[in-house]
Amino acid sequence: MTLHHLTTAGQQNSAGRLSSAQQIGGTRTVLTSEDGLVRRSVLPGGLRVITEQMPGVRSASIGVWVGVGSVEETVKQHGCSHFLEHLLFKGTPERSAMDISVALDAVGGEFNAFTAKEYTCFHARVLDQDLPMAIDVLGDMITNSTLTPADVEAERDVILDEIAMHEDDPDDVVHNLFAEQAWGSAPVGRNIAGSVASIEAMTRGQILRFYRRHYRAPNMVISVAGNLEHSAVLQAVGAAFGRNGFLLGDQLPAPVKGTLVPRRVHPGVARLHRPFEQVNLVLGMQGITRTDERRFALSVLNAALGGGTSSRLFQEVREVRGLAYSVFSFASHHADAGLVGISVGCLPGKMDAVLETVRAELAKIAAEGITALELTRAQGQLRGGIVLGLEDSAARMSRLGKAELVYDELLSVDEVIGRLEAVTLEQVRELAADLFSAPEILAVVSPGPSEQ
Repeated sequence: MTLHHLTTAGQQNSAGRLSSAQQIGGTRTVLTSEDGLVRRSVLPGGLRVITEQMPGVRSASIGVWVGVGSVEETVKQHGCSHFLEHLLFKGTPERSAMDISVALDAVGGEFNAFTAKEYTCFHARVLDQDLPMAIDVLGDMITNSTLTPADVEAERDVILDEIAMHEDDPDDVVHNLFAEQAWGSAPVGRNIAGSVASIEAMTRGQILRFYRRHYRAPNMVISVAGNLEHSAVLQAVGAAFGRNGFLLGDQLPAPVKGTLVPRRVHPGVARLHRPFEQVNLVLGMQGITRTDERRFALSVLNAALGGGTSSRLFQEVREVRGLAYSVFSFASHHADAGLVGISVGCLPGKMDAVLETVRAELAKIAAEGITALELTRAQGQLRGGIVLGLEDSAARMSRLGKAELVYDELLSVDEVIGRLEAVTLEQVRELAADLFSAPEILAVVSPGPSEQ
């Protein structure tokens, strides 16, 4: 399908740009195609609403994206974003926690939330006819939460249990250790859930102040995808989020995103002992930020290096040498930070051989790049993943929300695929040489008595 970028008047617009010069109260068409369209409005107070119509489906997915995550936290607030995410499910003057759960369960809906380093998202997927109800429940939760002292104390124990659960997961432990080594004491290096000490010390007053500071209309995006009408969504959002003057408190435009200097990593080795059977390790380097134009080449490089069972690392480490059951590469992107890395779980006696093999593959790909066959295979893998993933309304909702909140640009599916298919062998080789020649960050979690 071919997508065209249009303004409200139907004239050609710059590709994918979302918030440039759009006034409060305005609505415009961002993308249009033969099977749906994307429209964007800015409500009073600066609340942004972006929808994608998907004719032929009977579901609708909504996400409320708040531009705050763990990177906004001070040391004393460590884990506050995640704590608050939990608490907003606990009740409002209109609904108890049970009422909130029953409302979605009674219609077979899916309802959850997650906290990331740079944003928090509350999301639901329901039948199209139940979308107004889902919007109303989310609006009530997010603008009208009571945050009672009793709920804070009850949820504190739940979060401490969650932290303990993550401490029992080798993958979580090693990736948290890797981030801490890479970013040091910077907020981007801290784990999202907080520490036992920070959660035990956190007060209701701290959480309430955090809530009032960050959960404001200009700092939020409502994204909805499915069988819907944009005007009906706007009406429902206006009613649901208009409680307590929420849409009138801040007559401000969306926050302006400035240019950030990429944060440098701290190379080195970090080790922990845990009573696990395997050694779990992550070997990585400085990556690129999320708006770096080389991100498309990095997607191709990552797929060829360790993105599937046909990738170099999987074939060499697991299939040829039998050194590990699990091995994959990854790339993480943030506004001012990025990492690339390889994650492996193996028996303790094979760790040295694993590191030797991984380093050899990185050196080889940095010197020679990838083959034409690997390029074609990686591009096909990425193309299929994108198109198949977007057949679901929840995936499209997520794409809209992230585009609006963190990228300020929505590329059509065809444009994304076109940029991936335009990646050349030389671009991949240059990027691999740049990234994999950088100093290493190594995190190792090996068997032994747990270290506190």
